[in-house]
Amino acid sequence: MTALSLLELNTLVRQVIERTLNHEYWVEAELSECRESRGHCYMELIQKEPGAATPVARASAKCWRSQWMMLQPYFERTTGQTLHAGLKVRLKVYAQFHEAYGFSWIVTDIDPTFTLGDMARKRQEIIRQLKEEGIFDLQKELTLPLFCQRIAVISSETAAGYGDFVNQLTKNDRGLQFSVQLFPAVMQGEQVEQSIIAALNEIYKAHSSSPEWDTIAGKPFDAVVIIRGGGATADMSGFDTLALAENVANFPLPIITGIGHDRDESILDMVSFQRVKTPTAAAALLVAHAEEVLDTIDDAENRITRYAQQKLSTVNLQLSNLEKALPRLFTVVKTRQEARLDALYSRIAHHAQQKLSAYHLQLSTYQACIPLFLERRLKSEHHRLELLEEKAKALDPTLLLRRGYSITMKDGKAVRDAASLHPGDDISTRLANGTIHSTVHE
Repeated sequence: MTALSLLELNTLVRQVIERTLNHEYWVEAELSECRESRGHCYMELIQKEPGAATPVARASAKCWRSQWMMLQPYFERTTGQTLHAGLKVRLKVYAQFHEAYGFSWIVTDIDPTFTLGDMARKRQEIIRQLKEEGIFDLQKELTLPLFCQRIAVISSETAAGYGDFVNQLTKNDRGLQFSVQLFPAVMQGEQVEQSIIAALNEIYKAHSSSPEWDTIAGKPFDAVVIIRGGGATADMSGFDTLALAENVANFPLPIITGIGHDRDESILDMVSFQRVKTPTAAAALLVAHAEEVLDTIDDAENRITRYAQQKLSTVNLQLSNLEKALPRLFTVVKTRQEARLDALYSRIAHHAQQKLSAYHLQLSTYQACIPLFLERRLKSEHHRLELLEEKAKALDPTLLLRRGYSITMKDGKAVRDAASLHPGDDISTRLANGTIHSTVHE
């Protein structure tokens, strides 16, 4: 059996394909990869079954530079998107097999309306899910703080729009002061979603870590601004994702978007607190809010000043009237008080006279009663002394001694118990006539 070389076999395959697949075909597929190299576009196409993640078909496709230079701008103008992984596309292709490079589909045309329809379907599905979760309008229920001056900005560090935003915000005509802190993020390409969510998490961490009791310093930020200016207007797919929309919708601070896309609203714009077209418009919105608050304060200040002036004029008039009426009022009051004092003096004098008369009467009564009282008291005390004298005489120990009794003494004290005496104690016995001294032997 004669074997074919690989080149011969591949040449046979190319000839078969050229004879049998010599037409162009419209094919619908999903891009799993899309890249440019030397002006050519290289694509990897896949097909998935509904609800499945594993592809059931794969193929490579190429669009040569001559064709790609015409198809790319047309597609981006129509869809507002660049070709990127995850996008559904409808391509016109023909088969090509090269002996050295293998098989691929060559793209000759792209139908942007198909991609638009798929994008619209995905957007509607995300919007439906956000509404079912009850978070689609959460940001709209927030309000900008009265003094909205501390702004967290999510943008690319090198974006021209960020510089425009800061200039517009800080160089306002009325000299309003704002504090701006940048949280850098990728604002185009496949990293948009993750990068912005990471920046929101940093802002939330700073916001939630501020103590509630610190009413002077308050929270670190009043609002968040997401701005994009300077990027390609066709690269907006990163702002139409469910995860980013959920993070923005649930964020506790008002989020203003100015991502520089006039033609269509992104889902990020839809769920944000307020959408403006450009970064400078976002700054103008904040300045206008601050100016409105300042105007309100100025108006209140003017009204307070007018009220104070009116009140002061009224009080001055009242004081002037009082000043004129004061001498007359003083005379009336003086006369009344003098009459009142005279009446009080008369009452006090009359009352004092009555009291003095009563005290004189009491003194006269006491004066008449005191001699009688003293005489009775002296007789009573004299009689009591006589009784005490008789009692003292009756208790005189001399009388007892005369009756034959004696008193035994030890150390100047009467002995009442023989047990208290001990051999050798000196004692004395007092009689009616004389004293006997003795010593205790037993």
